[in-house]
Amino acid sequence: MPIKSYSKGARFERELADLLVQKGFMVVRAAGSGVYTTAPDLLAFRKSESYVFECKAWNSGRLALRREQFELLKEWEGKTSVSAYVAWRVPRKGWLFIRLSELSENASISLEKAEMIGRTIDQLV
Repeated sequence: MPIKSYSKGARFERELADLLVQKGFMVVRAAGSGVYTTAPDLLAFRKSESYVFECKAWNSGRLALRREQFELLKEWEGKTSVSAYVAWRVPRKGWLFIRLSELSENASISLEKAEMIGRTIDQLV
């Protein structure tokens, strides 16, 4: 993964982590997530609420997860009962949060559908 892409992704992961901390969550950012790991990008906990997030910052009309990323998130939900989301940072629009069940069969979603779902951080937490 090119350094520029990694630093962009890490910057947006930290941005989301900061937003979650402001909402009263304790947050863990997984080091090296997305490279070779069995952890999602962020884990967030607040009393009885817990979430895992795979973060994406794509300027595209479609977001797609690699099959192994999708399967890992499903595994986290199954083994931990923690809600897993894809957190999509859309330029000039902010964060959209997508449940795994809202992704298509090939683990993707269009920007149009994500915007129709319209789940923001305030609606999520």
